[in-house]
Amino acid sequence: MLAVVDTDLGYGQKVILPNINLTLNPSEHVAILGPSGVGKTTLLHHLYQQLAEQTCLCSQAQGLVDNLSIYHNVFMGGLARHSRWYNMANLLLPFTQPQQQISVICQQLELNLPLQKKVSELSGGQRQRVALARALFQHQPVFMGDEPFSALDPLMGGRLLNLIKQSHQSVICVLHDAELALAHFDRIIVISAGKVALDTKANQLTLAHLSQHYVVTDESTLPHSAG
Repeated sequence: MLAVVDTDLGYGQKVILPNINLTLNPSEHVAILGPSGVGKTTLLHHLYQQLAEQTCLCSQAQGLVDNLSIYHNVFMGGLARHSRWYNMANLLLPFTQPQQQISVICQQLELNLPLQKKVSELSGGQRQRVALARALFQHQPVFMGDEPFSALDPLMGGRLLNLIKQSHQSVICVLHDAELALAHFDRIIVISAGKVALDTKANQLTLAHLSQHYVVTDESTLPHSAG
């Protein structure tokens, strides 16, 4: 699907990940792990730039518009499928068909709220699910996420990850939850000390293996906001 060959990754003039070599195969579920600040997001954004035409991205920043409704924030994922006039009319008076489609997606994501509710009134976990819904509404074969479940409890995160895997041919996620990565992904890439420290099949790894490359946090001790 994509090969990254002898590539320096960073921002501006600063190189964070020098001489990166990676190959991504079709229909893979890949988790990217590692300590904070080592370049996981930098790597993910490079992969997205190479595959943008077939990929939906759920970033940490989310990019939600606070004064718009859940419906309109999710609909933004489908703007490119319609004309400017259609999108403007839908902004003023939402059409029935996309409302039904978005309602189904929100229910699948366990976001059982009125679609007219403003995003500014939502909790962190609800906002994260709106961002996930917008990505799903793009109808792309590849899903990329940067900590897309960080505000959710582990059980809900696992359920929604399964939904995303069912809806996309390939899934590539930066995660902080090593247990989630081991349980739900085919392949795990660990970024540490400015390089790919580990790249292997998840079924060949344990938390002990991962802890040799970075400190694996016990996610059960971290606060979550699934509401």
